[in-house]
Amino acid sequence: MESTAIRESRSDRIFTVINYTVLSLFLLIILYPLVYVVSASISDADAVIAGEVWLWPVRPTLDGYTAVFRHKLIWSGFANSIMYTAAGTLVNVVMTILAAYPLARKDFYGKNLFMFLFVFTMMFSGGLIPTYLVVKDLGLLNTTWAMILPGALAIWNMIVTRTYFQTTIPDELLEASQLDGCNDFRFVWSIVLPLSGPIIAVIALFYAVGHWNSYFSALMYLKSQSLYPLQLVLREILVQNEVDASMLIDVAEQAKREGLRELLKFSLIVVATVPLLIVYPFVQKYFVKGIMIGSLKG
Repeated sequence: MESTAIRESRSDRIFTVINYTVLSLFLLIILYPLVYVVSASISDADAVIAGEVWLWPVRPTLDGYTAVFRHKLIWSGFANSIMYTAAGTLVNVVMTILAAYPLARKDFYGKNLFMFLFVFTMMFSGGLIPTYLVVKDLGLLNTTWAMILPGALAIWNMIVTRTYFQTTIPDELLEASQLDGCNDFRFVWSIVLPLSGPIIAVIALFYAVGHWNSYFSALMYLKSQSLYPLQLVLREILVQNEVDASMLIDVAEQAKREGLRELLKFSLIVVATVPLLIVYPFVQKYFVKGIMIGSLKG
């Protein structure tokens, strides 16, 4: 039986080799820093300071992680970050859908005006001080809501979601549901949301990453350490271990602190990154589909 495979030309083979080579180089460029950080976080402090760690751990130790998890605020920081991320992402997704769906409807009167107002707020903002004063006047300072409400809606995510609705939900489906007596709320809940899994997963991931990495908002709005998210707690740990060398008399103590500080830098990166790496594989299959469909046209 004759083979039906298409024979590659010489130029095709050259292109394939170049393509695999370039992609392999990019993979190494991206992968090496990750491997190095993990290896440095479990290596001996003296080896890290001396630059002996290149790829694999040198004299493995868990001193860095022991110092991190021994801190009294690390567990409350984890709990606060999980709560801020979960509650904030839920509010974000609900607000995004409530704003995006009406703007995707062709029969929504005045949608161009509302769209202009949304985009205007994305291009121009009041600035840091006016935003702080608004949060203060609303009584949100040093509360959980200060980490959730000021960023309840991201305009860019709303635009992408609106475009997804426009390109994915046909008008005929709405007309058919209306003939069956389905109102708008029932249509969104029973038809639009089940068909919008990819874009919901994508914007939820975007919002969740933003909340998990949130640092500046907590620094501005929160005073009580019991409300600190993980990122701010990690900053506190690093600050506490940055001591002026002129204040230390014992050389051994100085070297120990310097070594611990180096280990903490890498350990904290791993601690803050692992939760997102655990969640990402569950939404990765929706990621490309949601972004591509949501970016076809504006």
